[in-house]
Amino acid sequence: MASKAVMRPLVSVSAAIGFKQAGKRGYGHMSAPKVPQLVRSEQGRARVQIPRQSIQQAFRRGYAEVSPETQRKVKRSSWRFLKWTWRLTWLSAVGGLGYMAYGIYQNRTPADQEDPDPSKKTLVVLGTGWGSVSLLKKLDTENYNVIVISPRNYFLFTPLLPSCTTGTIEHRSIMEPIRNFLRHKKAAVKYYEAEATKIDYEKKVVYINDDSEIKGATSATEVPFDMLVVGVGAENATFGIPGVREHGCFLKEVADAQRIRKRIMDCCETATFKDQSPEEIKRLLHMVVVGGGPTGVEFAGELQDFFENDLRKWIPEISDNFHVTLVEALPNVLPSFSKNLIDYTEQTFKEETISIRTKTMVKNVTDQYIEAEFTDASGQKQLEKIPYGLLVWATGNALRPVVKDLMSQIPAQKDSRRGLAVNEYLVVKGTENIWAVGDCAVANYAPTAQVAAQEGAFLARLFNQMAKTEEIENKLASLSEDQAKAPSKEVRDEAFAQIKDLQKRLRRVQKMGPFEYSHQGSLAYIGGEKAVADISWLTGNLATGGQLTYFFWKSAYLSMCFSTRNRILVIMDWTKTQIFGRDVSRE
Repeated sequence: MASKAVMRPLVSVSAAIGFKQAGKRGYGHMSAPKVPQLVRSEQGRARVQIPRQSIQQAFRRGYAEVSPETQRKVKRSSWRFLKWTWRLTWLSAVGGLGYMAYGIYQNRTPADQEDPDPSKKTLVVLGTGWGSVSLLKKLDTENYNVIVISPRNYFLFTPLLPSCTTGTIEHRSIMEPIRNFLRHKKAAVKYYEAEATKIDYEKKVVYINDDSEIKGATSATEVPFDMLVVGVGAENATFGIPGVREHGCFLKEVADAQRIRKRIMDCCETATFKDQSPEEIKRLLHMVVVGGGPTGVEFAGELQDFFENDLRKWIPEISDNFHVTLVEALPNVLPSFSKNLIDYTEQTFKEETISIRTKTMVKNVTDQYIEAEFTDASGQKQLEKIPYGLLVWATGNALRPVVKDLMSQIPAQKDSRRGLAVNEYLVVKGTENIWAVGDCAVANYAPTAQVAAQEGAFLARLFNQMAKTEEIENKLASLSEDQAKAPSKEVRDEAFAQIKDLQKRLRRVQKMGPFEYSHQGSLAYIGGEKAVADISWLTGNLATGGQLTYFFWKSAYLSMCFSTRNRILVIMDWTKTQIFGRDVSRE
């Protein structure tokens, strides 16, 4: 057995490569002590052992033996590869910039649109939120006379609204003018900047009122409709708690973010005012957020980042007293997320010195403190006064008056409390020509932007197919008459063949199923450049959190932004914040 092992030595890979590259002179230039030795392993097998220095010398001397011409060819080949790699990179960059420039040019130069056709049905869309805009983006406006009514002439990307409160992102970066994309539809869409004050279901009329500061000769009028989509969203719910609307700040609109921004800086500057008492300083610098959902959690994280990265530097006097507290009535924050992400969020907030008060219900709000009820360790309910400088109310939705009025007109809606009850095709129950999307509709799904966007896209497909169905049915009726009046058998057979083909198309078009929500996941920023994500993955959920998730959160929100313009502006704002920091001016 030992002789067989000697006959077949195990030569290491590095040694074999070294022998091959060294050439004929490899062994000749090795000194005597460095000649490969035949050694025996513990198992009894023989192997060749070559010193590392000898192999390196063999490599160098082997390369030196290569002719100059061969060396020049190797260098030319390497240089050619690098040159073509650079050319492809350069061409890709130029092509990408050219494509972006062409897209911007197209967006800036809309084509002429078709005028409304009086013979077509009038589709009125109320609101410019997630549901309504998702519908308008994918709707073929050639099939209807479309009218959009909303007091807000832009779409707002609400997931990044908490970032606007601290100056991380400018509010105009997440706003997309509604006319920017309506102007690119094939058929013209009319837009009225007005508030819908009443919907008359029997008369098929929407009453609107111009609430802008500048009014014309007519500020109130009515708009008739054949089909109506209600996407007016919801108001902030105060749950009947006294003082919330008078003293709290909400976070639904751009004006809310601007108000919060001013209030933060007012509190900081007032706290540094001459002869301010220590108790008053602590009150002014105590920022209270009510609501442990994604909006409240993200705002608390953004506010703490603002303090740590900017306010602490430029207003060092407030460093010892600035504090953020999150109040939630439920047992934990982010109730829609998985348990491990809830624990991770609470632990991260603890590290960032953000206080979390769960199982705490607000009972009353004054201009300087909130009265909150909680259960102590002994199980007794206690009432505590929590002073604050800023109070942000980020919890709950309430019905708008126009929705309440419409529900009162429809007997089938008498048992609905949270909004317009709809069927599986989002038709308002008790009606035939009214649909509802978003926060004002009750469709057994959570009132989120993701749900509203999918509902709007579903309605766009539904309306497009309804138009196709009507067109095919009209053609079928026309062909049936032509077949009855056909002068010959050949004409009748041809008409009959067309009827069969149209009937097949009609069956395909009418196969559209009911609305079914597909949950893509939930995201939330928790401060300190960390985020949590609960994402649907194959047959289960992928729950993750940390700094890598923060980059995923950024990329996901960028991809969901309405337009390329919004994406570029948001990237520029993030870059500006990283380089220069956030602005600490009041306005």
